[in-house]
Amino acid sequence: MFRIKDYPMMFSKPPPNLKETKKILVVEDERIIAINLKESLESLGYTVPAIAASGEQAIAKATEFRPNLVLMDIWLKGNIDGIEAAQQIWECLKIPTIYVTGHSDQSTVERVKITAPFGYILKPVKEQALYVAIETALKRYEREQLISAILRGIGDGVIVTDKEGQVKFLNQVAESLTGWQLAEAKDQKFTEVFNIVDEQTRQPVEDVLKNVLEQDTIIYLEKQILLLPKQGKPIPIADSLALIKNNDGAIEGMVLVFRDATRQRLAQEQNRAMERARQLEYDIAELQCLDLFHDESLSKTSLELPTSPAKIKLAVRILETILDQQSLLSSQIRSNSTVIARYWGIVQEQCNQKLKLVNDLLDIGAIETEVHPLQLTLIQFPDWMPELIKPFEAWAQFQQQRLHIDIDPNLPPLVSDRLSLTRMLTELLNNAFKYTPAGEDIGVTVGALGDGNVETRHGASLRSGDGFWTKNFTVEIQVSNSGVEIPLDEREKIFEPFYRIPSSYSWKQEGTGLGLTVTKMLVHRLQGEIDVTSDRDGTIFTIFIPSLQSQEMEVEHDHDQ
Repeated sequence: MFRIKDYPMMFSKPPPNLKETKKILVVEDERIIAINLKESLESLGYTVPAIAASGEQAIAKATEFRPNLVLMDIWLKGNIDGIEAAQQIWECLKIPTIYVTGHSDQSTVERVKITAPFGYILKPVKEQALYVAIETALKRYEREQLISAILRGIGDGVIVTDKEGQVKFLNQVAESLTGWQLAEAKDQKFTEVFNIVDEQTRQPVEDVLKNVLEQDTIIYLEKQILLLPKQGKPIPIADSLALIKNNDGAIEGMVLVFRDATRQRLAQEQNRAMERARQLEYDIAELQCLDLFHDESLSKTSLELPTSPAKIKLAVRILETILDQQSLLSSQIRSNSTVIARYWGIVQEQCNQKLKLVNDLLDIGAIETEVHPLQLTLIQFPDWMPELIKPFEAWAQFQQQRLHIDIDPNLPPLVSDRLSLTRMLTELLNNAFKYTPAGEDIGVTVGALGDGNVETRHGASLRSGDGFWTKNFTVEIQVSNSGVEIPLDEREKIFEPFYRIPSSYSWKQEGTGLGLTVTKMLVHRLQGEIDVTSDRDGTIFTIFIPSLQSQEMEVEHDHDQ
């Protein structure tokens, strides 16, 4: 008769420093083997609360004693064998099982694999192998329970599928949002549980599972999406999908993380309404200014550029406000009239484009004639620059670009015109974000070039009198982006008005072709210089801005020194 003690053992006494005694249920219909297993377990420091001889007894004893682990023989007396009993114990009680059996034929192993056991030990059992299997199973169970607890407690909905697209896990938030319980959703098709439609057209969204498999990357649903729960009203959601891979890179399944975006949508609508109100006030003031201002630079174009774009834009915004108040442009109406929504968007886009063209031309004229004097002020770059760049961070995340910022924390204050600096850097950042492909880098670096006299574009040196500083210094600002190269023969032309690089895809990007022209003029007005370098690694725009002085500043030319 088989006895475990007849085999070599690793441990002659219970292992030391067990933090707590683990309870192990023995399920074995051979009484002598069961007793030997019980003695071996107790010698290893475990507690055996009971021995079961059948599958039915195993389920009853597990329910009564709630052990940490079950040692299960496969072939048992009764109507339920060990595999079926282990499966029921796991589904109902989440108690892990290690099979202890003398059978290793292929059909038995295939049945066992379906239940995802925590271990498989062949008889005769060695105490060394028994202890290793138990501790390994308990550690694995602890890790899985920790992960499961995290997924259950996370604030977003989580759905996990296998590689065939069958649901394997839902956390409580996902259950609440979809209306499906884990027990009924398990092994259902992903698209059956996660039923989503386009908010505008109310048409089913294309197979997102297929997209993530084809692209092999994290997918963010960019459209406005509605989740159709099992019961209840549609829910606006935001979500992302990613593949689950094993250590060999093979796809094991997919994980979806999503959340209810109702509050976010309401906040966005409120912000848009407030922005429209502010924009109306600005447009009225802008219209008054345009009626009074005219510049010689407008004659350089064949376009007639009076105040009509601003008036049209103002009329469009007033009409939009009236229609919104009458609920004629609500999201529901728009979804039923995509043609109206499309042409409404074209009118708004073209109005904005033409008005920006007018504004850029007027800005060029204002800079050339120095209509507006410089407003010199102290600029603390470590404090001011992050606020300027903050709106671009969301843009970078949306376009899957990487934004890097490096500002010298010891940079002294710069005396310059804050409004001009803001316009220059905004133009450069807008270009970087528009033309940088997804997955590439955009960088902003700010540092001091040095102290002492500074060479200006006029060949003069600036020397302070009774101004802000006893010494001048120059700030060097670099805006770089990777993935785009500007040909050498095009680099000087890009600062010319309305010039677009023919070989680029600039025709796909909205713009007036005047941004870099305005930037260069502002840089020169601040006594600075702008330079551009470009190669296969990317493009760098560098601006050198000297610290200007108060009205007591003296200018000495090199030949007078």
